[in-house]
Amino acid sequence: MPLQRGISGGGGVRVSDLLRDSQMKDKTDNTTLRSPFAFLFTDKSDPYTARNKQRLMLMFLKTTLVLIVLLALAGSFWWTVSISTSSSSTGHVYHRNSYRRLQEQLVSDLLDIGDISVGPTRWKELEYCDTECENYVPCFNVSESLAFGYSNGDERDRFCGPGSKQSCLVSPPVDYKVPLRWPTGKDVIWYHNVKITADEVLTSGSINKRMMMLDDDQVSFRSASPMFDEIEDYSHQIAQMIGIKNDNFIEAGVRTILDIGCGYGSFGAHLLSKQLLTMCIANYEASGSQVQLTLERGLPAMIASFVSKQLPYPSLSFDMLHCSSCGIDWDQKEGLLLVEVDRVLKPGGYFVWTSPLTNARSKADLKRWNFIHDFAESICWTLLSQQDKTVVWKKTTKTKCYSSRKPGVGPSVCSKGHEVESPYYNPLQMCLGGTRSKRWIPIESRTRWPSRSNMNKTELSLYGLHQEEVGEDAENWKVTVREYWSLLSPLIFSDHPKRPGDEDPSPPYNMLRNVLDMNAQFGGLNAALLEAKKTVWVMNVVPTAAGSNHLPMILDRGFVGVLHDWCEAFPSYPRTYDLVHADNLLSLQTSQHRSSCSLLKIFTEIDRLLRPEGWVIIRDTAQLVETARALTTQLKWEARVIEVESSSEQRLLICQKPFTKRQSI
Repeated sequence: MPLQRGISGGGGVRVSDLLRDSQMKDKTDNTTLRSPFAFLFTDKSDPYTARNKQRLMLMFLKTTLVLIVLLALAGSFWWTVSISTSSSSTGHVYHRNSYRRLQEQLVSDLLDIGDISVGPTRWKELEYCDTECENYVPCFNVSESLAFGYSNGDERDRFCGPGSKQSCLVSPPVDYKVPLRWPTGKDVIWYHNVKITADEVLTSGSINKRMMMLDDDQVSFRSASPMFDEIEDYSHQIAQMIGIKNDNFIEAGVRTILDIGCGYGSFGAHLLSKQLLTMCIANYEASGSQVQLTLERGLPAMIASFVSKQLPYPSLSFDMLHCSSCGIDWDQKEGLLLVEVDRVLKPGGYFVWTSPLTNARSKADLKRWNFIHDFAESICWTLLSQQDKTVVWKKTTKTKCYSSRKPGVGPSVCSKGHEVESPYYNPLQMCLGGTRSKRWIPIESRTRWPSRSNMNKTELSLYGLHQEEVGEDAENWKVTVREYWSLLSPLIFSDHPKRPGDEDPSPPYNMLRNVLDMNAQFGGLNAALLEAKKTVWVMNVVPTAAGSNHLPMILDRGFVGVLHDWCEAFPSYPRTYDLVHADNLLSLQTSQHRSSCSLLKIFTEIDRLLRPEGWVIIRDTAQLVETARALTTQLKWEARVIEVESSSEQRLLICQKPFTKRQSI
């Protein structure tokens, strides 16, 4: 029986257990950790005296905070009057909607302060959502989209309307079990953890899906099955069609792949052995989700659609795009969807398409195939090879190709005014993007992986960055990752009892696989985890509120990531990440004129994304960390604030989500 990350019935190891173990091991009153962090311990004096002191301290804090609220209200009134006076005297006109948002945010902030000032009795725990919400994904509601006028397939696209707000905690299914440890979890998942029926498993049709086998309460993706050989042969066929020797995609400049309609991730799982990182994207599905099952296996995936909006990736993001029976009609919308493929594909990158349409026989199918063939040629793609049902195109490496086309052939190049390097769900555009970018570098000319992750001075200059700045950031993250693991290690050891004399397992002993970095900055956490040889993958998120967008650099380093507004729901299913990390995200979200949502809304979204017994690490100012700790009470998390020895102004908040089992009805 494969090892499990925790006890399937719940419980797991908690932060409080770590604190008790640490206190028992340390027999002296002067408690000091070898780690640069130090826990905040309570007074060890007489318990009754300590209790009275605590009561007096709480009364003092409540009185102080009430005064702060009163001062804040008075200050806000004066500020409002001063704005009105200054605007009328200087002739500056404020937009009514912007001013209203400022007022609403001010009221929200004051209410947050008021909740804290009243004390823990006001921190009411959130209720659990109804059972039908156990796989709830906000912003993907077809009925709501239809009500707002979306149609012709656009209703399946992402739309964050009023019904997307979440005010309850999404509970796991009745028979949910903690996922198996990596790499076992890549090949075996618990059947009840994903919303898929036995019939869907048995009738799956594509190569990627047919590797699935149903075995009692598990779904297996056995690498020893004949279907694995089929995936191996398919990968080898693609390499031959491109002209790659020994299936060495890395030497051909390929590292990151966008797999469209990825089945259940078997193609990406196979390519891991070749050091390739595959991001699976697929439409939202109410049942039988490709994305949900792929993430359950510990593979990169997110909900995304080729429907009406641009993907939340920068131009020139991926070395290869792959579509095997992905269900997209590339001949529709006059080739608009192929233009989006071209936008996110790097110069010299490959588009691999496997479909029966490539071997068209009927007149209607031939017409569709001819359109796709001719359109690909019109946007300067070269048809490298066609075998069986698979076609491979190569994007041009020379921008001169676009200007040398005959007048009226193919879409034009995007003008400076219409091109956005990192769009955020903007409408699809019928123009070729990325051609003016400094990042227009053929994949064959880029540094090979893994050296690509450590950019040199010349490469960093493309993003306006200095080597000293990025180098210092990288060194800081190396230290930080060691500190994180030193904190988590005791928990890992207690979950893996060992006999006296046995060596400690290497932390975290594959307890973590899917990591979500909510404010990735340069991608330093990702790089440090890889250098420390942690068997994880990281979803690097660059918030739309960030002053600098480093997502293009993160993707060019050979990582995966996405642009996202944390006041909206993240495009993923519930219970998909083992660790959520937020470095100074709270400061970013609460900064002036940037936050359009409460911290509780963000934390509720984190809870939705986090697996039971999963971890949250928040690093921010002491004030914001204390506010966050108060919110964890409403989420039923175990939480502990930890001092950062290297910074007196910063604190760490380490949290664990409990495994709460819902009783079957």
